[in-house]
Amino acid sequence: MANRTLIIAEAGVNHNGSLDRALQLIDVAAAAGADAVKFQTFKADKLVSRTAPKAEYQQKTTDSTESHYEMLKKLELDREAHFVLIRQCHLKGIEFLSTPFDLESMDLLVHKFALPRIKLSSGDITNAPLLFEAARTGKPVILSTGMCTLGEIETALGVLAFAYTLPKELPSVQGFENAYGSETGQRALKDKVTLLHCTTEYPAPFADINLCAIRTLQRAFGLPVGYSDHTVGIAIPVAAIAMGAVIIEKHFTVDRNLPGPDQKASLEPDELKQMVRSIREVELALGSTLKHPAASEWKNRLVARKSLVAARNICKGELLTQDNLTVKRPGDGISPAHYWEWLGRIADRDYQQDDKVQP
Repeated sequence: MANRTLIIAEAGVNHNGSLDRALQLIDVAAAAGADAVKFQTFKADKLVSRTAPKAEYQQKTTDSTESHYEMLKKLELDREAHFVLIRQCHLKGIEFLSTPFDLESMDLLVHKFALPRIKLSSGDITNAPLLFEAARTGKPVILSTGMCTLGEIETALGVLAFAYTLPKELPSVQGFENAYGSETGQRALKDKVTLLHCTTEYPAPFADINLCAIRTLQRAFGLPVGYSDHTVGIAIPVAAIAMGAVIIEKHFTVDRNLPGPDQKASLEPDELKQMVRSIREVELALGSTLKHPAASEWKNRLVARKSLVAARNICKGELLTQDNLTVKRPGDGISPAHYWEWLGRIADRDYQQDDKVQP
């Protein structure tokens, strides 16, 4: 059986600032069988400038007269809300995760709430201070790579390698490069970091997904690679499992018709449940790289395979030819692989039609 995939149900900001809805999202994720439910932790004042524009998809899915800052301000979850959500996750038996988008939020999640791992967004792949502080905690990091080149990912990994191995040293570009190229740095990355392939569009067009890049990332960096999905439906995240993804992250909501920037690219509860079920089925189906008859197949070999049999009645002393020797089920006699060896032999006994040829 394949290793178990970590399935992260991405609630994100689909709570629209409502604690009750955030709690409902936890219940939905747990009922679907997800391993973790993930939110987003940020302070709008520290995340975005007052003049920052919205993304094109955000213009379409939210009030176009509202600024990017105003949109995010309404979607914040305060410290007390985090306490309530984490408690609910404990009650439901699902891991609580949240992506920090600023240093204050990072500190809150790691030191106040002791999250076991840190998920960083694609938008922060070049945010060296945030990457540095994430690795300096010593926690495992899941790093999304949407919108990235391989060079940008390598640079980010250099920051993480440096902070994991030299957390008290003064950071520098040269230090990042040295850490990335060092044996200790590479070992730290392999122990601590998982990359997520991602296409940062909401919803993401199928033609832009490029699932084969999962294997490119595996080969390029020698790290475990997962997939963060923004497509419509469940086909692509399920397919990513067959490409070797070890984590699947997928947005979900209680209702796609709700307002909010990510609702339209999210699964509804029944779809989330189906995705989890399908991923678990694919995990079972992947098996191993060894090709051999499965346990369930052995009983069918006798029935499905064939043997050499008499095509008609054959008298003892008669020559075996293509006219009187044929191949039929079941497969408990002489294998048809020996067909040509038997042509031209003399029958040493009488055969009725369909009798198996005897050695």
